[in-house]
Amino acid sequence: MNNYSTNSNKGFFFRVDGFTILLFLCLVTIGWFNIYASVYSDDTTTIFDLNTNFGKQLIFIIISCLVGMTILLLDSKFFITFSPVFYGITILLLVLVLVVGRNVAGNQAWIPIGSFRLQPSEFAKWSSSLLLARYISSGNYKLTDLKVILICLAILGLPMFLIMLQPDTGSAMVFGSLILVLYREGLSPLYLIAGLLMILLFITTLLYGKLYVILALILLTALLIYNFQRNRKLLTSIGVGFVLSIAFIFSTDFVYQNVLRPHQKGRIDILLGITKDLKGAGYNVNQSKIAIGSGGLKGKGYLQGTQTKFNFVPEQSTDFIFCTVGEEWGFAGSFVVVTLYSILLLRIIHLAERQRSAFSRIYGYCVACIIFCHFFINIAMTIGLMPVIGIPLPFLSYGGSSLLSFTILLFILLKLDSNRMGLNS
Repeated sequence: MNNYSTNSNKGFFFRVDGFTILLFLCLVTIGWFNIYASVYSDDTTTIFDLNTNFGKQLIFIIISCLVGMTILLLDSKFFITFSPVFYGITILLLVLVLVVGRNVAGNQAWIPIGSFRLQPSEFAKWSSSLLLARYISSGNYKLTDLKVILICLAILGLPMFLIMLQPDTGSAMVFGSLILVLYREGLSPLYLIAGLLMILLFITTLLYGKLYVILALILLTALLIYNFQRNRKLLTSIGVGFVLSIAFIFSTDFVYQNVLRPHQKGRIDILLGITKDLKGAGYNVNQSKIAIGSGGLKGKGYLQGTQTKFNFVPEQSTDFIFCTVGEEWGFAGSFVVVTLYSILLLRIIHLAERQRSAFSRIYGYCVACIIFCHFFINIAMTIGLMPVIGIPLPFLSYGGSSLLSFTILLFILLKLDSNRMGLNS
């Protein structure tokens, strides 16, 4: 059980990790200037025009900073006490968005509130992290217990399922990254190995067809049985693995043919090289790679990006904001941005490891996994290493829900860290 100091706010300002806040401010500032650059033209008004995306982003940055400061003023026990409430509210919002949500680009993921659009899936990430941390740390639970594993998967699976109904594949994938947190807390590495094998089966099934993959699987299973024929326990495991693999192969084919939408299948086909469509499904990625590649070593200069100015890259202020960095700031600017993210992630892991409470440590690793997943997938899709799944770059991409959610996610960790000496497992 966790015990909290009643004086958690005394002198909190001096205990808050200023280096992480500095990294946060650097990233949101870089994001703001690049959002301005992504929509800049000769007719563009001042950078402080509040009727534009960059003007609205400035408001979002100010609001996020105020929310961050408010979080730092709260008592640490507030987050563990109300974690089920936060989780319940986001689940209700995820259900509500399916009923009254606004459909944008094929995803019904936003609830219109005046001129603002609330995206519940963004807030579900930190609320799910809080509840997961509370559950694992609330008792002497071991992640070798199947019941505990299933409850953890249910905590993550419910919002993931509701988000898939929107359908927002990118946001749903982020919840899958939290499996790494369970691994840090004692989950068997066999689950991670099984996950990697499923990804391998998925890709090979799409590339070569289920018939050839099944034949290869039969051959592999026969070789394993021949080599381990005297080990009955291992033979049983091999048999179960074979049956589950066959079932997964057929489910992969079914999902690909009947569940995924045409544009989603098109993006996967482009990524795997099954088809080439530079004017259709592959247009975004192709233009993105042109923009980033044209920046060279030093870039074309701030506000000088031609791909940006002539709107060749769609969604350049949101999902493809990294293209602006690559084109105008070149490899040098891109390296700086990637380095800032790398330092931030290493710092978050450092903060997580120095916590005295299991709750804070688990939550810290959730923060690291979520930010890493967004960072890795977003940049990978802009350079053609992953399909385009519509996932923002933390702190840089335009969007109020995204920025506010990432700010809350990070600053809760900063608050927990500032009171780590008064917070015991």
